[in-house]
Amino acid sequence: MPTNMNPFTNAKKQLDLVVPLLLSEYSDPKKFKKAISILKKPQNLFKKRLTIKLDNGRQKSFWAIRSQHNDARGPFKGGIRFHKNVTEDEVKALSFWMSVKCAVAGIPYGGGKGGIIVDPKKLSQNELQKLSKSYAQFLATHIGPRIDIPAPDVNTNGQIMAWMLEAYEKKMKTQAPGAFTGKPLELGGSLGREEATGQGGLFVLLAYLKATKKKVGGTTVAVQGFGNVGYWFARLATDVGMKVVGVSDSTGGVVNMKGLDIVKINEEKEKFGSLKEVSLMTKAKFISNEDLLKLNVDVLAPSALENAISDQNAKDIQALAILELANGPVTPEADGILESRKIDVIPDVLANAGGVTVSYFEWVQNLQGYYWDKKTVNNKLKPIITDAFNDIDDVVKTKNITYRKAAFFLAIKRIIDAMILRGRV
Repeated sequence: MPTNMNPFTNAKKQLDLVVPLLLSEYSDPKKFKKAISILKKPQNLFKKRLTIKLDNGRQKSFWAIRSQHNDARGPFKGGIRFHKNVTEDEVKALSFWMSVKCAVAGIPYGGGKGGIIVDPKKLSQNELQKLSKSYAQFLATHIGPRIDIPAPDVNTNGQIMAWMLEAYEKKMKTQAPGAFTGKPLELGGSLGREEATGQGGLFVLLAYLKATKKKVGGTTVAVQGFGNVGYWFARLATDVGMKVVGVSDSTGGVVNMKGLDIVKINEEKEKFGSLKEVSLMTKAKFISNEDLLKLNVDVLAPSALENAISDQNAKDIQALAILELANGPVTPEADGILESRKIDVIPDVLANAGGVTVSYFEWVQNLQGYYWDKKTVNNKLKPIITDAFNDIDDVVKTKNITYRKAAFFLAIKRIIDAMILRGRV
């Protein structure tokens, strides 16, 4: 993997960028430097080969990882992804970004992340259940409502969390719905969780448009990635009068500069299997993922995997602003190019924090045993996300720095302050 595509290297570069800004905030530079060195590696890292019996009777092993980055501000929190390209460095980077994201949103968690190196499409439901339960059993003594609260991520969902919860509770001999979030409603999941990341992204974008004195109506948007986050963001953006002109999945996408009917396209995708098939079957204009990134729009929302925008294509971006709904979609090298071109990048640690915020609400509801309606969830989400944006926007204006640097400045300061208060440094 090239260095500039290694997510953990990129995460540490992002941390280094705010070190000079933060140094003057602390009277004891030794304590500060020690805190920075602690933040450059996870507090705990667990790895194991999990072996399950396949439906054909054979045994198969899969590498499983969990990174717990920092719990100075509260229990570790973060998703579990099932993907053939999961790496230790990716999981470590994502756990670091979760620490930052929780601090940005002002919710009392530290960062965690987990993964299994597997292509889940090659497993039956029975095999997937065995692997999910094996993962929860392996980590049972290292996770829990007051220790580390996992959640779904790439290729995982509420059903997988339900299997993991069952395995965890069986091993720990307790009822603990707050041990996992992103669960089905029947097992203590929260209303509003399905659309939370997309909804939070929209709240951030609305706050950004207000701060930059731009109109909401008619704002043109292109969305790369049409999974849960991309779909909900596109749908909700359309609902408030924005014009979503392009969406794509891993096969490519569809484009219409007059605006797309997002609900209809989602129905067609479910019917035909992919957006490439949608374009073939409906004569919708096809667009490649690379070309979608280059569309002349007000807002580009990369909502898929890491490193979508690199030094190779950043010079071709025509959007006025980028809303990072995926984790790490813009490399540090691309960040520099976009900054020099005066393109605002609203960073992932703020833009997609709606998901972890509603996960926090789910956890709170689980601990209380008292559940809220969807209106209450959204009414609680909007001020948290809007306040987080406004805090960052204030730093952008007072220090004349990018949104990413401002977000990291605020978040890292909050984490270091917690570490100092605890006497860890």
